[in-house]
Amino acid sequence: MTFANRVVVITGASSGIGRALAVALAGGQARVGVTARRTERLDELVRHVRANGGTIEAHSCDVTDRESALTAIRGLSEKLGPVDLLIANAGLGQTAGADPMNVPVFEQMVRVNLLGVAYAFEAVMESMLARKSGHLVAISSLAAYKGLPGSAGYCATKAAVNTYCEGLRIELRNRGVAVTCVCPGFIKTEMTAGKTHPIPLLMDADAAAQRIVRALRRRPGVYNFPWRMSLMMKLVRWLPDWILARMATTDQRHSTGKSIDPPTR
Repeated sequence: MTFANRVVVITGASSGIGRALAVALAGGQARVGVTARRTERLDELVRHVRANGGTIEAHSCDVTDRESALTAIRGLSEKLGPVDLLIANAGLGQTAGADPMNVPVFEQMVRVNLLGVAYAFEAVMESMLARKSGHLVAISSLAAYKGLPGSAGYCATKAAVNTYCEGLRIELRNRGVAVTCVCPGFIKTEMTAGKTHPIPLLMDADAAAQRIVRALRRRPGVYNFPWRMSLMMKLVRWLPDWILARMATTDQRHSTGKSIDPPTR
């Protein structure tokens, strides 16, 4: 399966994985629609893609605002055609655990990471079901598989995304609409910028996008990568709490933060 001439809409496309996915898919002759809050970044992306012969349209929006998200995505569909592939990529990762709790930050992560996915899916669901065709994708994180000290809020939102996608995938199994949850490890984006300690298996956003595009051709239910980080997170799930607590204490001595950084994008 290729994405040539298919309509793809990506949220959170102003930087990181979202931008890299837009460039990669447009380079594969997909008809790409992008959304984000930062209009100047979207304008730069549009110029870049069009200069390289790609087809792209942009519409700024805030994915935490349901009406804004619905208007933007449906507006892109009016310009490009019915959406074949919707990638809910917009994400936010910040410290929110017990000390500090940062409940307002946690609330914002819920709005961006979870509700932003639901609003994006809502914008295309009716059309996909009517056509009995389409692919819904949420960019989650390997952090979904384990609650980590200092990052409880972020991990919780990503675990919720995974479970949400799982329920939708089962419900839509025989209705022609595929659902994929993509869980990357550490990706070089604005979320990982400024970290003062070594980040294991850090991957460039362009390389991550290429892997995701290849995986989405198969329409898997879940795609975890890279495999070594995925295996590491699965092993961490079985570690006793006291070991993780000791790791967090060690991390505090060597970092300005107060958390074991989860895999983020």
